Amino acid sequence: MRRKMLIAGWLCLFLVVSSAGLAKVMPVEFDVGRNRLLAFMLSHQLPSQHFDHKPFDDTLSLAAYKLYLRQLDPRKRFLLQGDVDQLSAFADHIDEELSRGRIVLPDAGMQILDERVKEVRKQVDEIFAQGFQPERKEYLETDPKKIDYAADLSARRERWSRSLKYDVLETYLSSLEKKNKKSGLKKQLQNDQPIDRQLWDEALEKVRKRTHIFLHRLLQVTRQEHYNRYFDAIARAFDPHTNYMPPTSKEDFDIHMSGSLEGIGALLREDDGSIKVVRIIPGSAAAHQGQLHAEDTILAVSEKDGEPVDISDMRIREAVSYIRGPKGTEVRLTVLRPDGVRKVIPIVRDVVKIEETYVKSTVLHDGHGAAIGYIKIPSFYRDFSGGSKGRRPKSVTDDTRHELHALKKQGIKGLILDLRNNGGGSLSDAVDVSGLFLPGGPVVQVKNYRGNLRVLYDEDLNVVFDGPMIVLVNQFSASASEILAAALQDYRRALIVGGAHTHGKGTVQALVDLNRNLPLLHLRKYADLGALKVTIQKFYRINGGSTQYRGVVPDVVLPSMLDYLKTGEKYIDNSLPWDQVSGATDWSEWTGSRFDVPLSVKKSQQYVRNSKQFSVIAQESLKAKKRSEETKVSDFLTGLVREREELEKERQEAKEAGIMKNELDQQGAEKKEKKSLGQRLADDPYVQLTLFLMDDDQLILH
Repeated sequence: MRRKMLIAGWLCLFLVVSSAGLAKVMPVEFDVGRNRLLAFMLSHQLPSQHFDHKPFDDTLSLAAYKLYLRQLDPRKRFLLQGDVDQLSAFADHIDEELSRGRIVLPDAGMQILDERVKEVRKQVDEIFAQGFQPERKEYLETDPKKIDYAADLSARRERWSRSLKYDVLETYLSSLEKKNKKSGLKKQLQNDQPIDRQLWDEALEKVRKRTHIFLHRLLQVTRQEHYNRYFDAIARAFDPHTNYMPPTSKEDFDIHMSGSLEGIGALLREDDGSIKVVRIIPGSAAAHQGQLHAEDTILAVSEKDGEPVDISDMRIREAVSYIRGPKGTEVRLTVLRPDGVRKVIPIVRDVVKIEETYVKSTVLHDGHGAAIGYIKIPSFYRDFSGGSKGRRPKSVTDDTRHELHALKKQGIKGLILDLRNNGGGSLSDAVDVSGLFLPGGPVVQVKNYRGNLRVLYDEDLNVVFDGPMIVLVNQFSASASEILAAALQDYRRALIVGGAHTHGKGTVQALVDLNRNLPLLHLRKYADLGALKVTIQKFYRINGGSTQYRGVVPDVVLPSMLDYLKTGEKYIDNSLPWDQVSGATDWSEWTGSRFDVPLSVKKSQQYVRNSKQFSVIAQESLKAKKRSEETKVSDFLTGLVREREELEKERQEAKEAGIMKNELDQQGAEKKEKKSLGQRLADDPYVQLTLFLMDDDQLILH
């Protein structure tokens, strides 16, 4: 207790000193009283309205501090170990800061960071003045989790020297490729040709200029922005889907809500100072281009012939402003793949082709020529606006029902339902689509933050299709997709086939307008306080288990190009745990046509062992896993070229083996191709395996 009182007193003293020192340079819009009020409201509303009701104690403070520190210097390029030691004195006092309304940490962090950025700016000039040796064998660690903060100025200078050298080498090679084409690059380097001095000097100047712009931008971050990040770290300590959303224009508000990148069609999230892709929108420019995938980190953005802008350590709405642009123009994204591969992806901006986001179907044939229906559900969409011109609002349920009737007319004996990469959507439609295959009964249970449990039912006793079913899922099947897959699995209505698990997003969020929850009327004098996005509900299967964290484990688990990816709720800090409630009542397993699960697993394993495609998939996944773990990259010219050549060789081998380099390439499979849906599925090893299972009458129980 004495230690806490001493530190608390020191913190108060620090607040007075730092505030006085910073007051001269702070913008007028910063309001101490407003931020104290925000702190008070967060400390009361988050514990009371969040699903988990976590107490605001030292444990939560430590979680918030870790998130705050990571976003302050996510790549450990500025702060010294001594700075972190100094800031750690605040780690278990955030709860006290908020309750007293005396906020210290964001001011301390801003003051230290700005000082270190100015030092780095000076060091950068010294590094460029000294120059780089392109063939000096050095290596750069790219994973900040594997390095400590620099011990002193000298160690930090060495870290920046290697990082800048790597950027120069990458820029130089890109320019050389453009000048000589790929064959010319290989030929020149293999023949030990000297450095192209003009391109090298241009690369040096480009990186120097780019770095100074980046450092200047960091110094423009306002005191209020530092406070906003601090408040957001506190919210995310409750769970990764709970956020503080500062006041913004309506356009920026929509970005926070959906992360939508207008013009290319991708959903983003901020991840400790990085901008990561969450999902590619079907029918979008990114989907057609086919190379941008979920879990890619966007490092830089440029126009077609422009210089890249480093968007690391950038807030999402600022990053979006660089990615947006007029339809028909080209944006180039420099991305870092989860396996460590860097790639520049050109995307021509376009509007989302809405019709391509809708349910699609086709008829496939098993080994004996029998018709098998295939339905792809990209998302659980619903037109909540009520339709237009007197027409019924469009929904995934109606479209799926329509496609089922069309397939039945063609005499299908089985159905493949594809939910891969489906990130969810309308909860009511997840229930209703389940009802197309079930004769009524409970589908999912929803528990709210008050502890009340509600069961959602399929109230339609009619079954549109009663034949054998297989559902395809992967790690990017989330939320509503998991509800549908879980219900069909629990009823034993369908055989679930896919990777090791689905995403595990089993929670619901709601917006809390902080302006409507002010404790006293006279406090309305403060400007807009923003909003909280708070997790308020959790999904549970009818067997009582949550879909949160674990996701849905398929009946038949197949090798996947995504196996090495650490993606899903179980890999996200502070995600809510798996738990269970009592199972729903008044339901029984499906007694109609269904798969014999143990025998299906055995037959699938035999198929995979004999499949060249799945053999290559397993090999490629192991290679990708190895690359993702080998986070040290060559920081010399010939080493970088060798790594590029090895990656290109692997891509070519995968292509020759007839597999997609990544399951997510399905999203871009339509780009510039005139193949029908059925023709594209002929190259899909997962769909082909499901057809193999459909062809074996021994597997189907009646």
